Amino acid sequence: MKRIALAIICTALATSAFAAPKSCEELKAEIEAKIQANNVSSYTLEIVTNDEVHDQNMVVGSCAGGTRKIIYQKNDR
Repeated sequence: MKRIALAIICTALATSAFAAPKSCEELKAEIEAKIQANNVSSYTLEIVTNDEVHDQNMVVGSCAGGTRKIIYQKNDR
């Protein structure tokens, strides 16, 4: 019985760790790493509020509980 209770507690703790939201800066860094891995050299990533998003096609991430977005724009040379 103790083993079952321990297993349930461990599972609950592991699940909550996976569900923890990432900070905006952490998510932006992960997205930036993926973009650089694709050899894109000239781009802009910005963290903005939902009200500042003018084109939903530019949104590449959401953070801060959905109140902020990360937008991507490729810069032409």
